[in-house]
Amino acid sequence: MSQHLKKNSPTSRNRKQQQHQTQNADSVKQKANASGNQLTANRKSNGGVPWSSNSASTPSGSITSSVSAPALMRKKSQTKLQKEKERAERETLVLWRRPVQTVRYCGLELVTLAQTSGKRLLQQRGLLAALLVLGTIFSFIYYLPGPHQLVLDVVRRNTWFFIYWTGLGVLSSVGLGTGLHTFLLYLGPHIASVTLAAYECNSLNFPRPPYPDDIICPEEPYAKKVPNLWMIMSKVRMEAFLWGAGTALGELPPYFMAKAARLSGYDPDDAEELAEFEALKAKRNQKNLSLMDKGKLFMERVVERVGFLGILACASIPNPLFDLAGITCGHFLVPFWTFFGATLIGKAIIKMHIQKVFVIIAFNEALIERAVDVLGKLPILGKKLQEPFKGFLNNQKKHLHRERQPAAESGNLLSKVFETFVICMVCYFIISIVNSLAQSYHKRLHKKHVKKVKKPIAKD
Repeated sequence: MSQHLKKNSPTSRNRKQQQHQTQNADSVKQKANASGNQLTANRKSNGGVPWSSNSASTPSGSITSSVSAPALMRKKSQTKLQKEKERAERETLVLWRRPVQTVRYCGLELVTLAQTSGKRLLQQRGLLAALLVLGTIFSFIYYLPGPHQLVLDVVRRNTWFFIYWTGLGVLSSVGLGTGLHTFLLYLGPHIASVTLAAYECNSLNFPRPPYPDDIICPEEPYAKKVPNLWMIMSKVRMEAFLWGAGTALGELPPYFMAKAARLSGYDPDDAEELAEFEALKAKRNQKNLSLMDKGKLFMERVVERVGFLGILACASIPNPLFDLAGITCGHFLVPFWTFFGATLIGKAIIKMHIQKVFVIIAFNEALIERAVDVLGKLPILGKKLQEPFKGFLNNQKKHLHRERQPAAESGNLLSKVFETFVICMVCYFIISIVNSLAQSYHKRLHKKHVKKVKKPIAKD
């Protein structure tokens, strides 16, 4: 009873009220300190100015985005206009418009490429040391007398043969469709000459030398046998294979370019070489496409979906659009040996056998004579066109049999026309290379200028 009275006494009630008041005061102080800290942080983030209710209701991100969006649009449009201006200026950098500057830029680009290649080679010190050691050993063996000189003699005789036909193949496919058409200018006429000589001489045992630089019949007497299609194909198989391997090597630059661009990321406006591929991707969902665009899209789908067999099928036929296949494979990161293996088999084996069969059948002696007879039956120009071809064939037969009779004017005229055509094609190819190197240096200069402008902005 006494304990109950003590609990309800006035002194105990006063103590409880004091404790509650102290707890309430501590909680108010904590809230005040938290709000003060938040206000200080807001002032620092807002440049020392306290936020008002209006500013709190309007986030700073929306103000910044509303202010910076037009500036970004203007900057993008200015950059695009600048790139178009540079591209238009670069297209005028050709020999027939600005010859002095084009030649100068071409020389500077060659020097730059040589310096870049030299620096990269010097960075690979292990490779450079290995090359020097191998070169020293080979030089010592080359001049050392002994039975191995017979092997070296065979290597000396055939090295230029390998380099010549492989190089012609590379020139045919390099340059994204602007290459030199060396099959029509060199390999095709060589196969045709071997075919005509085989039927005229009734033999394929041409004296070496001068074969393959010059073709003449063996000296009498020799075993004569009318060659068949397979024998003629075997005679020119090495030249055709090397040329096909060279065309496969020439397809690698588009593949590596597209693969590097995909891995590193690129601006389509800067990658002018990939412009055709980007334009083709944009046309995928369009309906009214030209026959050429449909063919390109079909080939891209085949390469992308079928893989090795699709690449093999595209490389096994005469296909002027195969550069796009290389770009497609690089863009979709097709493994190197999948792409190169299919391209090598298709171009150097399958496609070359198709082309050889076509040329050998077309230049069969009976078909050639019949074609010349049909040419003479054409109205008005028939006889005039027939005489040069007849004279050319007669001169070839006399040359095969080592007859030193004066050649007819018609035969000389046809030979001169073909030689002039070859020279013009080679000159055009050289001019295109000079223009391309000059434009490449122009692009390099503007890239350096852009980098120099960006560096001070980054520092600021």
